[in-house]
Amino acid sequence: MDPQLVQLAQTAGTTVVALLATEAWTATRDGVVALWRRVSPARADDAAAAIEETRADVVLAREQGDTETEEALATEWYGRLRRLLAADPSAAQELERVLSEARGNFPSASSR
Repeated sequence: MDPQLVQLAQTAGTTVVALLATEAWTATRDGVVALWRRVSPARADDAAAAIEETRADVVLAREQGDTETEEALATEWYGRLRRLLAADPSAAQELERVLSEARGNFPSASSR
C-alpha cells in the first residue's frame, strides 16, 4: 500500500475519533458513512453502527480521562480506514474532504 495512504489512514483514524467527541460528530458520521456507501456499500451499515458505538465510547473515555481507550479507538479506525483505502485508493481525496468539512463544523476548527 502507498505510504501516503497509510499515513492518511492513520491521521484520519485519530481525527475521526477526536471529531466524534465534538459538535462536529454528526458531520463526521455522515461523511464517513457516505464514503463507505460509495466504496463498500455492503459494509456501510456496519460502518454506521461502528461510528455510533465509537462516539459513545470516546465520549465516555473523555469524561473519565481515559486516554488509552481513545488511542485504542483511533487504532481501530485507522485499520478500518486503511482497509477502505486499500480497496479504493481514489477514496483518499474524498476522505480528506470529509474530515476537512467536519473540522469546519465546530468553532475550535481554526486551532487544529
